[in-house]
Amino acid sequence: MPKGEGKLIAQNKKARHDYTIEETYEAGIVLQGTEIKSVRAGKVNLKDSYARIEHGEVFIVGMHISPYEQGNRYNHDPLRTRKLLLHRKQIHTLIGDTKEQGYSLIPLKMYIKNGFAKVLLGLARGKKKYDKREDLKKKEANRAIQRALVQKQKGTY
Repeated sequence: MPKGEGKLIAQNKKARHDYTIEETYEAGIVLQGTEIKSVRAGKVNLKDSYARIEHGEVFIVGMHISPYEQGNRYNHDPLRTRKLLLHRKQIHTLIGDTKEQGYSLIPLKMYIKNGFAKVLLGLARGKKKYDKREDLKKKEANRAIQRALVQKQKGTY
């Protein structure tokens, strides 16, 4: 999260496993009615969601915001497509980057910053199966090193 600000609402943990994140962008999100109350309650799921660019605007697809419990008939469709707010220059660079083969826009986190809901978008390239295995091997090696260091410090090595 930029500058360590904001309250984390939802995180897409699978995104860093399935994709290599090359660049991140902070975007505002257009919400309707009772959606912000559900967001503040943490009823958001970013899994299987992605962003796409249409007619010079960025939209997030597949993000699930649960209906607000006290919202009765004013609730909205939980899976509706929502507009993201970015600067025009950022959108133009994203258009150029996503046209390259293998790049896509993936939401990484959703958080509240200064009272506004924000989404951290990642410009991502999909990982191959062997890349994922390599990352798991590195992570396991680092864990083993940390375990050995802790045991050495305790004197039980």
